[in-house]
Amino acid sequence: MKLSLKRLFGRSMTGGLDLAEAPVPTSPRSAARRTALISLALLLAIIGALVGGYYFAMRPVTLKIAVGPANSDDVKVVQALTQAFAQHKSYVRLRPIQTDGATASADALAEGKVDLAIVRGDVDVPKNAQAVATLRKNVVVLWSVPGKGKRKGARITKIAQLAGHRVGVVGRTQANVSLLKVILQQYGVDPAKVEIIQFPASEVAEAIKAQKADAYLAAGPVNSKITSDAIAASAKDGGTPTFLAIDSADAIAQNHPVYEAAEIPAGTYGGSPDRPEDEVKTISFSHHIVARKGLSETTVAAFTRQLFSVRQQLVTEFPLAAKIETPDTDKDAVIPVHPGAAAFVDGEEKTFLDKYSDYIWWTLMALSAMGSVGAWFAGYLKKDERDNNSHLRERLLDMITAARKSETTEELDQMQTEADEILRDTLRCYDHGAIEEGALTAFNIVLDQFHTAIADRKAVLFTMPQNLQRTSAQFRAAGNA
Repeated sequence: MKLSLKRLFGRSMTGGLDLAEAPVPTSPRSAARRTALISLALLLAIIGALVGGYYFAMRPVTLKIAVGPANSDDVKVVQALTQAFAQHKSYVRLRPIQTDGATASADALAEGKVDLAIVRGDVDVPKNAQAVATLRKNVVVLWSVPGKGKRKGARITKIAQLAGHRVGVVGRTQANVSLLKVILQQYGVDPAKVEIIQFPASEVAEAIKAQKADAYLAAGPVNSKITSDAIAASAKDGGTPTFLAIDSADAIAQNHPVYEAAEIPAGTYGGSPDRPEDEVKTISFSHHIVARKGLSETTVAAFTRQLFSVRQQLVTEFPLAAKIETPDTDKDAVIPVHPGAAAFVDGEEKTFLDKYSDYIWWTLMALSAMGSVGAWFAGYLKKDERDNNSHLRERLLDMITAARKSETTEELDQMQTEADEILRDTLRCYDHGAIEEGALTAFNIVLDQFHTAIADRKAVLFTMPQNLQRTSAQFRAAGNA
């Protein structure tokens, strides 16, 4: 039964006195309604926390990637990826950090200055680096140029003949010089007996024309424009470059796992006759995109997914993008794969719910337990108030019996005043949530009975003469004495 609280205040407890003198208090909010509102507030707070957590976890992440040198193909590809990720409003964004080359990029990653880096597989890879993707494969091209005039001498056709000659290395990176030394040592040639000269890529054609070296080494993609231009410069003025095969490529790869045996197809560098005329054995190495070891698995998995999703879009402008490959996920890989990249390659990438469902579940369980404990504690704190209200209700029941035996209206008025105080205390307990609506309903029944007893007794007393009322009261007082 629904209880109208106004009814409790609307009933006259003074036998017809004007209640306009007493302010009518507002109806107290029921404990059930309060509990519902608190539960709703708690639910909204949980939803807000989950939404906030999802936004925090899925907000765009910007990764710094080290790449160099300036104007290289690697820099151009990374710039294209940066623009593509921004246009698609991807979860992962890139901020290129330009360096002097792959070695400097590796150092930046080792020092924790960047999150990603483009490194060569044949340089010292930082211990905190883990593979994300293979950007491209590079082949080593060795060729000799016939001398002219005073420089004219025996044609160099084998690597073993390089002792006592000058070898020009295309590019300023020390990694190419180290690569040449590995090849020379494999063929028993003491690097100290070979004069090694390095040329920037922009000065190779001039160096070849000036006969500054007897043989040249270039490392880059099979279709590298730098290598093609250098070989074309060697063929000018009727010259015919001689390609030096690395027949011991398998042995080098066995001794140095960062290298692989490879072949340069006939006619790769054009010309007539073809340059080279036949397939040439050589070695290759890779450029890798590596990530810092501590980088989030979710972030790296998202980056890897984005990388391969935009790869085909970049092929038209950057053919090298077609060479991007997934990393080696074998446990014995030269560069260990990052767990995030491995999850993408193996199809085990976790969604937001997959990753955080356990946390969400335990959080909800903890909140539920905390709510139960809080409700119990709140009830425990209100136990005394609840017990006191029970005593007040019993007192009101006793007052009903006393009212039916009262001999004067003054006594009834005193009982009504006391009942007013009991009513105020009861409503205060109800408003504080110490008693439920059912208890308030029971109290209303008792209060109605009290009102009836007061009204009935006053009706009887009003029919009695005043002197008889006083005599009865005195007699009663004497009896009590």
